[in-house]
Amino acid sequence: MVEIFGGELIDRALRDGHLQLIQSGRSEKIRYVAVNISEGWSDPEEKVRASYYAELIYRYGYAPEVIGVEVTVPDRVPYDRADLVVFRDKARTRPFAVIECKRDGVTDTELRQAVEQAFGNGHAHKFRAEYIGVIAGQTRAFYDCSDRFGVLEREANIVADLPVKYGKPEEFKYYHKAPPKPDISAVGRDDLIKTIRKCHQTLWGGGRLSPPTAFGELCKLIFVKTRDEKKPRRKGEPYEFQIKTNETPDRLAKRIRTLYEAEQANDPEVFNEGIRIDDVTLKNVVLHLEGVNLTATDLDTKGVAFEQFMDGFFKGDFGQYFTPRNIIAFSIQMLGIHNNDTVMDPACGSGGFLLHALDHVRKQASEFYSEDSSQHFSYWHDFAEKRLFGIEINEEIARVAKMNMIVHDDGHTNVIGNDALEPLKVIADRNETFARIMGIDRATGRRDETKGFSKIPTNPPFGAVVKEELHTYLSEYELSRYIAKGAGDDSDPDEATSPRSGRKAIKQRASVKTEIIYVERIWQLLKPGGQAAVVLPDGLLTNASLQGVREWLLERFKVLAVVSLPQFAFAHYGAGVKSSVVFLEKRPFSTTKRNGKDIVVVSGASDDEPIFMAMAENIGYDAAGRNTYQIEILSETPGALRIERHRSDLFDWRVTYDWKAGEGRKSGTWNERNREVMPDSGLLGQFATFQRDPTPFFV
Repeated sequence: MVEIFGGELIDRALRDGHLQLIQSGRSEKIRYVAVNISEGWSDPEEKVRASYYAELIYRYGYAPEVIGVEVTVPDRVPYDRADLVVFRDKARTRPFAVIECKRDGVTDTELRQAVEQAFGNGHAHKFRAEYIGVIAGQTRAFYDCSDRFGVLEREANIVADLPVKYGKPEEFKYYHKAPPKPDISAVGRDDLIKTIRKCHQTLWGGGRLSPPTAFGELCKLIFVKTRDEKKPRRKGEPYEFQIKTNETPDRLAKRIRTLYEAEQANDPEVFNEGIRIDDVTLKNVVLHLEGVNLTATDLDTKGVAFEQFMDGFFKGDFGQYFTPRNIIAFSIQMLGIHNNDTVMDPACGSGGFLLHALDHVRKQASEFYSEDSSQHFSYWHDFAEKRLFGIEINEEIARVAKMNMIVHDDGHTNVIGNDALEPLKVIADRNETFARIMGIDRATGRRDETKGFSKIPTNPPFGAVVKEELHTYLSEYELSRYIAKGAGDDSDPDEATSPRSGRKAIKQRASVKTEIIYVERIWQLLKPGGQAAVVLPDGLLTNASLQGVREWLLERFKVLAVVSLPQFAFAHYGAGVKSSVVFLEKRPFSTTKRNGKDIVVVSGASDDEPIFMAMAENIGYDAAGRNTYQIEILSETPGALRIERHRSDLFDWRVTYDWKAGEGRKSGTWNERNREVMPDSGLLGQFATFQRDPTPFFV
């Protein structure tokens, strides 16, 4: 199958003899049989034209004999040709529609230029067409260019779609399950990445909005579209998230904003502000998205597409909000998360740890239940809805995390936009389920200390400081007084200089590194026996001035494992701090009163507690983000399916690829469908062995 947009119809046209693929030396040509015209098949625009040519025959009902290809337009200089022209007669003398075809992924500027080119051809003297269209992959724009509209009209004369069999334009283009009318459809990973990228480019507009703000506005529109897709509707009813015939940008924008506001009222925690983009920009985003069925698109496809897109987006200034996939997957697997766990990431950024936890539980559901069963859905959806939480201080990035969760079928209402270090009651007031899990009485602020989250995977921010003058809660943290001289941003010549004095130091520091305070907040969020996977800078584990912090940590946590990462682990995302993933388990404790305050009493560490210590050198990528896996082909069906093993020190991936045809039927590429962690591989497998019997590791 020629797997490009409309590929099934191309195959049908090839079988029926309307198209032919012809070998010409080392290259291949596509022949439009009815008009006996051949063009180079390697050109991306040619694939778009052939695809739409097949649609004109099978979906719109036009005979091949009335469809002109590379038609010379009279009075256009020099020698302008229209890509496709639908004529009213087989002699091809009376133009009905002029179509320009562009490669998928063109910019908005290129799209506007194509529209002007189509209008120029459609309005040419002796060549007056009734309709014009521009096809750029999944982005499609159609206009009525008859005498009813002015020659420069570009808004009121929009039509939803090209008319079928010389009829009148439909009010809408896409209808729910009403063949032969088109329905929105699922797309592959590459098409989804292109669509998201086009939308973001439209919104970003060369700098009109910052990248995260642009992505935040895209999140709002994807939110509206996803809700529209899930809305119950009868067969034959149109979708609302699309451009109507004769609908100007301002009328479309008003309609989309009304849809958004209605959903906002139903779920005010998702987005707390209106759509902030102009009407024309909104129209262009709808144009890119309207034909894609995000809900029906395979979850693995959405996961890989969104992750790859955001992998490129969250770099430099925004790298702090993104943790590489391999480190996330390793942490989730090491924690052994199940659907009855309560999971919290107090620095969730774009939501990577949350999504991998959800995907991990979804794959568990498939081990027990059929994927189309209600038990399968309940297994993972209840986890997403009631047990999966994140906190993110940056509202724009929190919106990205919420959108990620929505695209992956929910859990978004438990992404809390807040400073994770604020008093727990403040956060509890924002989310009732959080308060229940933490055992916090929202009226009094009292807490049941036996409650809390069972698993915390997180990568807290490094290097920044919490300042007492800005954060009044700093003095509430014990660790703000467990640091010796030189470890904070401030210094005091009267303070004891011995590293161990930090443990007993009572003097409150005016500023403390964020990662130190996060360690204490993680301890507060966990229930006794709960476990955490925390990315920490190596300085916290080795600096002499932080000995008091480490002693505090060892008293309250059992250290399960420390896995040292290479210096470049986060370099690709703008951070070069040497770090490790530390796996911790909260010790049982009791409280006692001292001077009217509750004092925590813990048993502390014992000398015979085994700790898994390891160094990972090959983590699957290098400082530039290039893959460094050792690859082994496990199985292959030529032209169909391929399964590979990608080895790294952390663990191995099992990666499944589908074949995607390229230039003709004999060449193409392998496209990743999904990847799964192989649990008995790498350090992941070694840790499992260590847990069963640590003795051999100390020989």
